[in-house]
Amino acid sequence: MVVLEGVVVKREAQRIDVLLEGKVLRGIPRGKVRTSERIYAGDIVSGYTEGDGIFVIEDIKERKNLLIRPPVANVDCVIIVSTLREPEFNNFMLDNLLVVYEKEGVGIYIVFNKVDLLDKEGKEELKRWSNIYENVGYKVLAVSVITGEGLEEFSNIFEPGIYVFAGPSGTGKSSLISAISGVDLKKGEVSRKTGRGKHTTTGVSLLMLEGGVFVADTPGFSKVDALKFIDRENVKDYFREFRNYVCKFKDCLHVKEEGCAVKEAVSKGEISAERYKSYLRIIS
Repeated sequence: MVVLEGVVVKREAQRIDVLLEGKVLRGIPRGKVRTSERIYAGDIVSGYTEGDGIFVIEDIKERKNLLIRPPVANVDCVIIVSTLREPEFNNFMLDNLLVVYEKEGVGIYIVFNKVDLLDKEGKEELKRWSNIYENVGYKVLAVSVITGEGLEEFSNIFEPGIYVFAGPSGTGKSSLISAISGVDLKKGEVSRKTGRGKHTTTGVSLLMLEGGVFVADTPGFSKVDALKFIDRENVKDYFREFRNYVCKFKDCLHVKEEGCAVKEAVSKGEISAERYKSYLRIIS
């Protein structure tokens, strides 16, 4: 029996789809995989074909990482999609997400979508937030699926690997994937009553683009708590700008400690007050 290797491109409830040599087969776990291991989108699995359209999964290759939210394995880069309008920008959620993905050591892009909705004041606000995150060291892009603004630059960031689109519901993750892939994914709308996006994606699927690029459209969410993934005393390690400063005490939490270089940097405007407030809220 020839052992074959494929990539899990869909995991939704009990449904597992495996991409093998250009074809998508229904994955059926057997043996220890069925009884003691969980399979995620992005997993590289080995096994054999059986019957028509069935791939029997016997083993899972060791993962280089595993994101819990969203649940995707072997991720190379996370694209966090935000908006300033519809829904309103939530920098606290963005900072929570950044902490979680910093811990995983994956590449990160911040993409502001729906910039066509911004008036002059909104564009100034976009510039201010973009500068804050660019100064920290993040790559920030501004795009509009409606007008096409920024889409060419956005499309050029992709190299072979697995990319996860994450962020609040209603920010247009599915629409962005549709724009770069040509595949018309189901679109969601922003609820007029709540101002939040409707959940349009219930499972995790990988869409294969040209050149070995996989993109994951994942469920949106309205709240993220970094402390569910990281111990409180370690959160400071995942705020990039904090790493540039040496405090008097190695275990300084940058709250009330004497000789805190981070607090001094905030007071001088060297560290964004908004980012520091997010840090204090996360660990509180």
